[in-house]
Amino acid sequence: MNTHTPTPIQWHFAERAQRLQSSVIREILKITMRPEVISFAGGLPSPDTFPIERMQAAFDKVLSTNGRVALQYGPTDGYLPLREWVANSLSIDGVTISPEQVLMVSGSQQGLDLLGKVFIDEGSKVLVETPSYLGALQAFSVYGPEFVSLPTDDGGLLPEAVETLGVGARLLYALPNFQNPTGRTLSLERRVALVDICARLGLPLIEDDPYGALNYRATPLPTMLTMHPEGVIYMGSFSKTLTPGIRLGYVVAPQPLVRKLEQAKQASDLHTAQLTQMVVHEVIKDGFLDQHIPATRALYAARCDAMLAALAEFFPAGVTWTKPDGGMFIWVTLPQHIDSMQLLDAAIAQNVAFVPGAPFYANDPVRHALRLSFVTVTPDRIREGVEKLGKLIAARL
Repeated sequence: MNTHTPTPIQWHFAERAQRLQSSVIREILKITMRPEVISFAGGLPSPDTFPIERMQAAFDKVLSTNGRVALQYGPTDGYLPLREWVANSLSIDGVTISPEQVLMVSGSQQGLDLLGKVFIDEGSKVLVETPSYLGALQAFSVYGPEFVSLPTDDGGLLPEAVETLGVGARLLYALPNFQNPTGRTLSLERRVALVDICARLGLPLIEDDPYGALNYRATPLPTMLTMHPEGVIYMGSFSKTLTPGIRLGYVVAPQPLVRKLEQAKQASDLHTAQLTQMVVHEVIKDGFLDQHIPATRALYAARCDAMLAALAEFFPAGVTWTKPDGGMFIWVTLPQHIDSMQLLDAAIAQNVAFVPGAPFYANDPVRHALRLSFVTVTPDRIREGVEKLGKLIAARL
C-alpha cells in the first residue's frame, strides 16, 4: 500500500495560455439556456431556419452511396467538389477564383486562428475596427499582437485612418457587411478607398463576411475580394446560411498564403470533417441556398423590424441605436454614466440578457454600449424584453 502523499502538480502554463480568456458571450449563454430568459445575447442563427429534413436526407445519401470516403481521413484543403462550389460562387464581377485558392476550415473561428498563427508575431501591429468582432480579438490575442483600433462612425470604418495607422501593420481585419457587433455596412465608396489604401501599403486585408447573404433591405454591395483578389483574404461560413452545428467555413486567398494556412491546419486538426463537407455539398450543389436564404431573410427582417419598433416605443430619450439593413445585430449606445455590465446584472434578474459593449473593443473599452441580437426571439418576446430593458435604463437616467 502506497502511503506517500503525492506532491501537488504545479501547472506551468505557456505565456500564450496566460492570454486565454473565456468568451463573455459564451459565459452569458450559460444563463440564457433557461427557458424563461429572453435572450438578445448570442449571435445564434434562428433554429427555425435549419433545413433539418434536407440535412437528414443528405446524410443518408452520402453515407449510403459514399460512406467509405465520407468516414475516412480527407485532404487538408478540403473536399474538392465543395471547394469548386465556393470558388464558382465567388467568381463574379470579372474575377475568377480557383479551387486551389479555397481552404475549408472547421468554422470560420478556426480560420481566424490559422490567420493569427501565420501572420502574427509577438508585438505585431494588427488593425481592427472600433468596436470589432469579439471572436477575432480572442483568436488573435493568443499570439500577442499590438492591436490598433481604427476609428469608425455610423458608416463603419474610416479608410483614411489606415493611411497613417496602417504603416508597418501585419494585417487589417474588417467585417464590411452588417458588422458584428454594430450591424453597420461599409459603403461602396469606403470599400474602394480601403482596398486602394491597403494595396498601396502592401497591407493584407481580411474581409470576414459571414452575414453578407442576410441582406433584407439593401442591394448587396460587391466584395472587396473582387476589387483586389491579390491582397484580400476572404472568409465565409455556412453557419449563418445553413446551420452552425456542422462547423464549416472557408478562407479564400492567394495560393501561397493558402498553402501556408494549410500547413498550419495540418498541425491543428489535419483536416475538416470529410463527412460534413460532403453532406453540405450534397445539400447546396443544386441551388438549394437560392431557395432557402430568402426565407431566412424574411424571418430576420420581421424580427429586426419588431425590435426597432419596440426600441422606439420603450427606450427613453438619450439612447441611440443602429438600424441595420441585414444581419443579426443592433448596437445600442446609452448615456455615458450607465455601465452596461451593471445593467446586465439587473436585466438578468428580470430574465432578459444581452451582451455588454466593452468586450468588443481591443483598446479603451466603451462601457455605455451593448449589443442586441434579435433573430432567435419571437416578436412578442422581443417587445416584452425591450420593454423591461427600457424601464431599467429609464430608472438609471
